Amino acid sequence: MLKEQFTLLDQAVEDSFTKNLKVGNIMESGTVISIDSGIARVKGLKGVQNEELISFPNGLMGMAFNLDANSIGVILLGDFYGIKSGDKVNRTYTVTEIPVTEDFLGRVISPLGVILDNNGPVYTDKAYPIEREAPPIIKRAPVFEPLQTGLKVIDSVVPIGRGQRELILGDRQTGKTTIAIDTIINQKDTGVICIYCAIGQQTTSVTKTIEILKSNDVMNNTIVMIAGSEDPPGVSYIAPYAATSLAEYFMEKGRDVLIVYDDLTRHARAYRELSLLLERPPGREAFPGDIFYIHSRLLERSTHLKDEFGGGSITSLPIIETQAENLSAYIPTNLISITDGQIYLSPKLYQRGNLPAVQIGVSVSRIGGQTQLPSYRNITSALKLTYSQFEELEAFASFGTRLDDSTRKTLERGRRIRQILNQPQHQPMEVTEQIGVLLSVTTGLLDVVDLEEIDVAEEIIKKIVRDDNEFRENLLSDEVLRDDVKNRFIENVKSTLKREMNL
Repeated sequence: MLKEQFTLLDQAVEDSFTKNLKVGNIMESGTVISIDSGIARVKGLKGVQNEELISFPNGLMGMAFNLDANSIGVILLGDFYGIKSGDKVNRTYTVTEIPVTEDFLGRVISPLGVILDNNGPVYTDKAYPIEREAPPIIKRAPVFEPLQTGLKVIDSVVPIGRGQRELILGDRQTGKTTIAIDTIINQKDTGVICIYCAIGQQTTSVTKTIEILKSNDVMNNTIVMIAGSEDPPGVSYIAPYAATSLAEYFMEKGRDVLIVYDDLTRHARAYRELSLLLERPPGREAFPGDIFYIHSRLLERSTHLKDEFGGGSITSLPIIETQAENLSAYIPTNLISITDGQIYLSPKLYQRGNLPAVQIGVSVSRIGGQTQLPSYRNITSALKLTYSQFEELEAFASFGTRLDDSTRKTLERGRRIRQILNQPQHQPMEVTEQIGVLLSVTTGLLDVVDLEEIDVAEEIIKKIVRDDNEFRENLLSDEVLRDDVKNRFIENVKSTLKREMNL
């Protein structure tokens, strides 16, 4: 199967040979000295350059990585079984690159641009190197346009802007991938191109993700890139860089791109494995000394370009896994310091059934509310503080202390806010409906509704929002919600809830 996958790559290498012969380059050959799990030692390629593609027998490709005095350390980018010591290898005079084309939309590809689904080949004569310099400051514009996730708890408390880098972290099985997939689903009619980069995952879990995307009809504007757990570590290492180069192709054409790296913990482990095999000196937690740099140079490529340079953007959602809620481990602290904020998923909230299990006190968006709609920012500006005060009061009340009426009222409203922030997976909510629901709960309209019936009240409010065109238009404008529109909406919700729920 891998041999079939590399057919197009072989053709590209042959074209490179022909091209270099024409320009007078000497076609250098070398010999494999040794081969290990995903790396090879090669001698004889005196003029090889860093990150140059090396051609092995049987169509296998490798990337020059260690340029030592007597040998070259090569990262293998495919099935290396059958390669043995003494085999001949050739330079290709091209850096590792990925083909770029609009035709990849809706397709499943490898980090080298090889088609992995059964929907026919894709042809293009354009390719980008997987390693590219991040846009300089002079080309960057401020982040001001929101990228709606469709999740109330994120869009209200930790809003994400187009061009931002927002880290998603938490222990395993807390819903990190679900948040990223829901965000992709919410881009269905927004014109945002989505790239889902699966790094070191089991084929079964990636297949489930693809089926979710297909069932929600978002594959047409999505590219899925897979570096599977059965692939050599070199494939996992180059995957996020290749995905970003593909995203840059669209960004430079003025498009907005959302890219999900799932996940960079596996990426760091793949790089650690390669570095140890190549005998690079280990550092903290056995990671090499440049582990921070490999992620910083990756995420620095996500930005919002000025209009004169295309005006596109790349919004990145890197995912990492923590161990036993340890946010101070090496990789989590690195990524937290690189990104523009983080969404932390708590296993305790997950076990209690609060989904998405976002811990509001730890989650932050350093871009702030500047990307939110003015009405949204006005309504939810105090939500994080109110919720944090509620959590403190709830912990205090658990000791059985007698509470006054004001404190009890604060606790009841806090419980309703927590309940309203819960949301079923793969059901993102439209932004005006979010604002209507959050306006209702923060103004106390749901204080008289039982916790078990909050979901019913929410559906009623969403219907009211959909039917109120003036309210929706005011919310989507660049103005704060007008008092007359706000008061009319509140009265409408109050009377409708009273009538339909017998309050």
